[in-house]
Amino acid sequence: MRKVVLYIATSLDGYIASPDGSVEWLPTPPPNEDYGYGNFLATADATLQGRATYEQVLTLGDWPYPTLTNYVFTRRPPTEPAHPSVHFVTEDPVSFVSQLKQQEGNTIWLIGGSMLAAPLLAAGVVDELMLFIVPQLLGAGIPLWRAQPQPRPLILLNQQAWPDGMTLLHYQLPVQDDSLAVADQSAAEQA
Repeated sequence: MRKVVLYIATSLDGYIASPDGSVEWLPTPPPNEDYGYGNFLATADATLQGRATYEQVLTLGDWPYPTLTNYVFTRRPPTEPAHPSVHFVTEDPVSFVSQLKQQEGNTIWLIGGSMLAAPLLAAGVVDELMLFIVPQLLGAGIPLWRAQPQPRPLILLNQQAWPDGMTLLHYQLPVQDDSLAVADQSAAEQA
């Protein structure tokens, strides 16, 4: 089965973009450093993006993922032509991604944003988190985390820090026991 990895940068105070959606605050890596991005990208063959993230990526220049299959989740697909590797998805993200994980392939990169990541995390569809903590406090912006229905333990797989203060926290999300989730939800509804 394929795995879904949320690979994303966040400010220390938990924002993935400025209030206007820009990511100009992200630092430029030092010369000859990509924080492992190239190695990670070599494992992926598909991306998952929300519409706002897709539109943000379009502002950065040429389409950066032409060799990957890119799924953009939106209620209203744009009318302008997209790169041939881009597929707009209007169906439920949890159902779609659950089926996608069953297909042959490599890592599925959940690029963002948080509105797409939240239901996938809540449903237990995300297998790993690779969080790059940028040593900045934004104070406001688009948050990485949205409310989750219950606490989830994480297993630390790796941590790494660079001299410029960038820090990687790589976690595995244990397989969610649906029977426990249903029991927890039933208990909460009765309370």
